[in-house]
Amino acid sequence: MELPLFPLHTVLFPGGLLPLKIFEQRYVEMTKACLKNGTPFGVCLIKRGNEVAANGAPAPEFAGVGTLASVASCDVPQPGIFHVRSRGGERFEVRSHTVRGDGLVMGDVAPIPTEPAVAITPAHAALVRFLELLAERLGPQQFPEARAYDDASWVGYRLAELLPLPLPIKQGMLEINDSELRLAMLRKFLTAEGLLRE
Repeated sequence: MELPLFPLHTVLFPGGLLPLKIFEQRYVEMTKACLKNGTPFGVCLIKRGNEVAANGAPAPEFAGVGTLASVASCDVPQPGIFHVRSRGGERFEVRSHTVRGDGLVMGDVAPIPTEPAVAITPAHAALVRFLELLAERLGPQQFPEARAYDDASWVGYRLAELLPLPLPIKQGMLEINDSELRLAMLRKFLTAEGLLRE
């Protein structure tokens, strides 16, 4: 599958929400095409480089695993500026990519199978309570409407995106294919920060 890639200094997780202010022409055109065709774009974490293109600068170096993003809503407050609310879909692996003349990165990607649904175990019940508190404080505008507090993958993804983890750690959380391992690592972080008790 070929799709446009949007390298950013953020990690989008499946089921997550990502607000974007789009003003570069290449991404404005990408957004228009996605809206017209109902197609997603891909979000990948920048490892080296900048989000905004500088004259003559090469495309940024980005992670090889990203997340599909679909446009959930779009507002145009003024000509040439799009306020987009995007929603994370399935993960993908970038097999190869090319850079178009306008600077838009096009990736040849392969989907990564969705993690199997795994029920939350009693060992991780404290993580669920912590996430519920976070969701209450953030409010509905900043948190996905569909909630699955009994699903280990969903809980892990939400905590990984909300906690102040370094971006390479967040990327690692995205690439892990084991929801139990992801939750165990998050519990260790929260315990070390004094936010959870063993």
